[in-house]
Amino acid sequence: MSVRTPLRSTVALLAVAGATLLPTAAAADATPAPTPSPGAQTVTRAGTSFLTATAINAGQPVRVGASTGDHLYWSFTAAAGQVHDITATVTFPRNRSGASTWTVEVFDGLRRRQACTAGAQTPTVEAASGTVSLGCTLREVRPWAEPWSADPLPGTYYVRLSVVDLPEPDLGAPIDVDLLVSADGDGGAPADDGELAAPLVPNTRAGALLSEDAATASAATDEEQDSGLADLLPALGSRWIWTGVGGILAAVAGVVGFALTRRPRRP
Repeated sequence: MSVRTPLRSTVALLAVAGATLLPTAAAADATPAPTPSPGAQTVTRAGTSFLTATAINAGQPVRVGASTGDHLYWSFTAAAGQVHDITATVTFPRNRSGASTWTVEVFDGLRRRQACTAGAQTPTVEAASGTVSLGCTLREVRPWAEPWSADPLPGTYYVRLSVVDLPEPDLGAPIDVDLLVSADGDGGAPADDGELAAPLVPNTRAGALLSEDAATASAATDEEQDSGLADLLPALGSRWIWTGVGGILAAVAGVVGFALTRRPRRP
């Protein structure tokens, strides 16, 4: 009895200590949910493609109404040294016919899909539930990288929210989307041996439109260059000239070919 009593006391003390430490460890592991920046204006729009993506800032809340099946796009700017968290909540009617799967994807300025290190990127929600939460934590933005790598670099990033699997009767049902992009880090370049020459920003202005006067002057110049040969022979068009030249060349080629293939007569 004298041996069992200290053993039981030791086990009881360990159990009490473990129960005391468990809440502390859980609290340490819990990550606080991102919150909007104070005074940030709520964005109520979303684009439907990369070109029409709605620009938002880190810490700026987004709340839009859409339809199930829409592809929603937003864009934000990332600097070297930052780590971005994308959180989204989709609210829809409860009277749905089946489960659905949603996804949030992030692309850089070169349209390369970026990997998520944490978060429910592609969750499935049952028909009885009225909301689904999505999340994606990006890797730290690097100041430079090798051309063959897909490391995140400074520049423009795109967020795409969509549904990838759902029953056909639920297509087009109204939804409400709440989204927030948060940034950790001061944006200063970390200790890395290199620096990107320019941010990865897509070229959305590939060309410039000519004014009416410039277009008229360009067309007049082209007409003057094309009409040089027609001025020499006004009675004939360029089509007849090239046809005649082609006929002469064909006749010469025929004569030369006949002379080369003609056999000499025997005496």
